[in-house]
Amino acid sequence: MAAGLKLSVIIPVGPGELAWRELLGDLAALADSAEILLVAPAGESPADFRAADHGLELPVRWLEAPRGRARQQNRGAAVARGEMLWFLHADSRVPADTVRAAQHADAPGSIGYFDLHFHDDGPWLVRLNSVGARIRSRWLGLPFGDQGLLLPRQLFDALGRFDESLARGEDHALVWSARRAGVPLLPLGAPLFTSARRYREGGWLRTTLRHARLTVAQARAFSARAQGRPES
Repeated sequence: MAAGLKLSVIIPVGPGELAWRELLGDLAALADSAEILLVAPAGESPADFRAADHGLELPVRWLEAPRGRARQQNRGAAVARGEMLWFLHADSRVPADTVRAAQHADAPGSIGYFDLHFHDDGPWLVRLNSVGARIRSRWLGLPFGDQGLLLPRQLFDALGRFDESLARGEDHALVWSARRAGVPLLPLGAPLFTSARRYREGGWLRTTLRHARLTVAQARAFSARAQGRPES
């Protein structure tokens, strides 16, 4: 591990995804004690994925991995040099206050997360989804990956990393593993923004109900797994 490198930011990039370029601009506020790792599916990197540094003054590493968010994030974690791992979705946007909160987070043995907000690129009703995410994470103890999970690399390894057998919900599964192990889940009190385009394109009610059904199904499965019961 590089001396003094505290934070590794790991960003899985999907095929054709370009939002990561704006996210890099947000992360320019990080000091030289951090690194950024972008991980694209093997053979499917965007044309400018390996551009030199996009004007940043901190290390940017460009990686490829077998397709799948769990595999891509695990690949980034495997080569990360920082003491803390910060997993961000490529379409996330992080204000300066959030970057500072990630830099200075100091809660050994816990998973930190941020408050989810939506851009104004979708229906105004997504404000209710922000409230729902706050209830789910703070009251029910179920933050998701789009809230920027932040945890020590040793804890990530101890929890078994992301489950690569899952087609989706690897973040949800990791949180359930943490709950089973008694790991605290801590709100870091800063906002993290994401796009609302899927609610615009799929319809707010239909998309919200689909996500709710998926969340409930995953919660049942991962809860059963945590208690050693057969998954229904």
